[in-house]
This record gives sequence, C-alpha cells and structure tokens, in this order.
Amino acid sequence: MLSILSFLGFTILVGVIAYFATRKTDENSSDGYFLGGRSLTAGVIAGSLLLTNLSTEQIVGLNGSAYQSGLSVMVWETLAAIAMIVTALFLLPRYLKGGLTTVPQFLAKRFDVATKTGTSILFLSGYVVVLLPVILYSGSVAISGMFNVPELLGVSSETGIVICVWGIGIIGAIYAVFGGLKAVAVSDSINAIGLLIGGILIPVLGLIAIGDGSMMEGLSIITTENPEKFKSMGGPTDPVPFYTIFTGMMLVQLFYWGTNQQIIQRALGAKNLVEGQKGLLLASFIKILGPLIVVLPGLIAYHMFNGSLENADEAYPMLVNKVLPAPLLGFFAAVLFGAILSSFNSVLNSSVTLFGIDIYKQHINPEADERTIVKYGKTFGIVLAIMAMFIAPFIAKAGSLFAYLQEVNGIYSIPILTIIVVGYTTKRVPAIAAKLGLVFGCLLYIISQFFMQPYFVDSALASAAAAGVTDEAALALVKAQAYPHFLDVMAILFVLNVVIMLIIGKIRPRETDYVQAYTGQVDITPWKYVKQVGIAICIIVIGVYIYFA
Repeated sequence: MLSILSFLGFTILVGVIAYFATRKTDENSSDGYFLGGRSLTAGVIAGSLLLTNLSTEQIVGLNGSAYQSGLSVMVWETLAAIAMIVTALFLLPRYLKGGLTTVPQFLAKRFDVATKTGTSILFLSGYVVVLLPVILYSGSVAISGMFNVPELLGVSSETGIVICVWGIGIIGAIYAVFGGLKAVAVSDSINAIGLLIGGILIPVLGLIAIGDGSMMEGLSIITTENPEKFKSMGGPTDPVPFYTIFTGMMLVQLFYWGTNQQIIQRALGAKNLVEGQKGLLLASFIKILGPLIVVLPGLIAYHMFNGSLENADEAYPMLVNKVLPAPLLGFFAAVLFGAILSSFNSVLNSSVTLFGIDIYKQHINPEADERTIVKYGKTFGIVLAIMAMFIAPFIAKAGSLFAYLQEVNGIYSIPILTIIVVGYTTKRVPAIAAKLGLVFGCLLYIISQFFMQPYFVDSALASAAAAGVTDEAALALVKAQAYPHFLDVMAILFVLNVVIMLIIGKIRPRETDYVQAYTGQVDITPWKYVKQVGIAICIIVIGVYIYFA
C-alpha cells in the first residue's frame, strides 16, 4: 500500500506542476501548441531530451544486452553525446534560422512540397507502426510486474497488461494532445530528475549489496571477477562490434538526435539559439553518465545472479526487486512510469505536429487558421492514441526488441538523414534527387535486411551444420560473418544515396542556388562557449573508451 501511495503521490505532483507551468501558454497558436510558444530554456530542453530518449525497452533492453555482452553496448549512450554536439553546432542554428516547426518543413523550402510530405509520411509510419505500440506494451509489462497488477485486481496477466496499456495511453494522450509540447517538456524535466536519482540508486545499492556495505568494494569485486564484461570494444559477435562506431552507428545517432522530429522538436522550441545549444550540450554531458543507468545494472545483475538467467531482459527487473527497499518501490515505479509516459506522449505530440503542419495545412485545408490546425491535429492525436492502445496488447516479447527496433528504423532513418545532409550542404541538388533518395533508400534497405540477409544467414548456418559445427560460439560467429552488420548496410546505403543525389545534381541541377532565409522568429546568436564545451565532452567520451579498452 505504501508503494502505491508513493507512486500516486509523485505522479500527481508532476501533473500539478505541469499544469501550473503551462496554464498561461497560448495553445491555440501553432507555436504555442507545437513548440511551447518558443519559450523553452536549456534545463527544460535537456531534461525533456533525456527522458524522451529513455524508455522501458531501452532501460530493460540495454541492461539485458549488457548482461549478455558487457560494457560494449554503452556505445548507444556515449556516441549520442557526440551526435548532440554535431546537432548543436551544425543543424540547430539552421533549424532556428528557418523558424521550423517540423524538420520536413525545411525539405519543402529546399526541395519541394512532395519531398516534405513523403518524409512526414515516413516519420508517421515509423511512429504508428513501431514506436507507439511497443512503448505502451513494454511499459505496461514493467508497471504490471512491479505492482503485480493481475493479483492486485484479480485478473489474468493478459488483462492486467491491457489495463496498464489503456491507463498509460489515456494519461499520455492527455499530456500530449491537450497540453501541447510545453506540458510534455515540463513533466519530462521533473521526471528526468527522479529518473536520474532512482536510476543511479539501483546500481549503487547493487554494488553495496555485493561489497557487504561498501560500494567501492562491490565495484572492485565485479570488475575483478568479470573482467571480460568491462571491455568497451565489442567483438564480431557482440550486438555492436567496435568498428561499426565508424560506419553506421554515427549515422543512426545523427538521425536520432539531429533530424528525428520526436527528439529535435524540443530544441526547435528553444527561446533562442543560446538556450537550444546549452540544452543540447547539457543533455550531451549527462548522456555520458547514461551507462550508469542502462548498462551498469546489467553487469551487476550478471555477477549477482551468476549469469544464470535464461532471459537476459529479466536482469534489470530482478535486480530492482532484489536491492530496492519496499518504501522506495513506489517512487521508482512512478519515475519509470514517467519515462514510459514521456516516450509515449513525445512520439504522440510529434505525430500531431507532423500531421497538423505538414499534412492537414498543406494538403487538406490550406486556408485553415492556426486554431483549426491545432484542433484537427488534436483530433488526429486522439485517433492515433486509441489505435496504439488497441494494437499494443498484441505485441509479444517487447523487451527483446531493442536491437530489432534499431534495425527496422533504418528503413526510414538513413534516407531521411541523407536528403537533409545533402540539402544543407549543397545548393543545386534538385527535388527529383531527394525523391529518388527516399524511395531507393527505403527499398534497398528492405531488400537487404529482410530478403538478402535471411537467405545468406540461413545458407551459412546450413553449411555449418553440414560440416558438423554445433558449438554455440562458433555458430554465432558464422552467423555474424554471413552478412554485413545492419549498421554497415546503413553506412553503405548512405554513401550510395549521397553519390546518386550528387550525380543527379550534376546532370540536372536546380536553376538557382538555394539560399536559406532568416525568419527572425528567435535570436540565432550562438553561445560563445559552444565549441569549447563540445570539444571537452568529446575528449571525455574518447577518454572513457581508452580507459576501458
């Protein structure tokens, strides 16, 4: 009962603070609803970025990967810091100069409306089919398990999941659809503080338990007894081989932190470039500490449970239940609930923005005023949320989908990143090149990963079986070497797409150079320390890798 009361207390507190912080924001204008009135400051941006990124499939999934493969999976966190620096230095100044509400808006100005619409549809397809249902399902599994909802309500486990799905979905929809970006960002910032406290508390208590009361002794024990788990450079059979850092991994990070509407919308709502850059860099620095929350617990669990867990994704929940005192369980559940909610309502808010600005205003009702755009955007958001709540209970084993989701997202991430990079770095590449880049980028990736890869892997495994190979480690190596890693495929297709677009630009260039106009909506004077701080963070990231190499 105490855990439930602490859960409800913290959750309601966040909602009350978000309400009072946003009640004066004009939600009837596009800027007010979609970008929080372009008033977000560095702290709010950083907190919202971090909590939007952290979700149950990442916290549970990455810790599960660390349990299996060790420290090398921290690349998903540490390399994000460098991607945010690139965004702060290169992309954000251009976004704010153009007064963008959505990333595809730039593509309409640089190429044409059809390119913008195609990109918005790709974003929405990825959000609706993959992200929203998976976030709801994986979050519901976590909450249902922590509070034992089936036993509490006397229902089956499937019914318990459905109840949690609709609870999270309805609350998330209220934040995202009726509160706009500012309500989402403020609630994110508060929950981010709780997540940092609770998230760091788990490994601290775990180390203290291993070290018989001494955290440093616990750290010494797990590093001494399991040295193979503390190597920063992944091998060929690991989820992220080290060399992929220099191929597709950086491209994935640049897309996610620099062009993904779900994420970059927080920075687009900055009151000026200084606040936007400071927010990105603050989030970048904190991101370096991310492995303490999403990697270290998995390593502690490996030692604590002697590597005996059949399902690696059970590592984090079991560690939480083992080391967290009962009175703190409700608080941590509320924080985790906030992370789930943040991911859900952030994707939903971005979907509403893309639909309202890029589809409804552009194609359905070009004469619509801002109040009408917001109204129909909200309606679309409600429909989307209901669809996701119906779909979510049918998703199975969402906790194991982390690596799979990264692979599936490549269908649209690399084509979109390609046309944005080429759009900003060239002046004469025409719209037809961007359209072909989107179409061929998607098709080639689908053919590669969902037709060619299974064929080559199955053939290699069949040959190994015929040769009498039965050792699991040997078979894993055969599988890894049968076909290029999906991150390598992303890098190859990125380069191929860029080359194709540049060739088209040479053969059929635009008639005039593209010159970006400054809309004057916010001050775009850069922060005077942005380069120095960015370099310092890069040095820290490199130092971490050298230390653990």
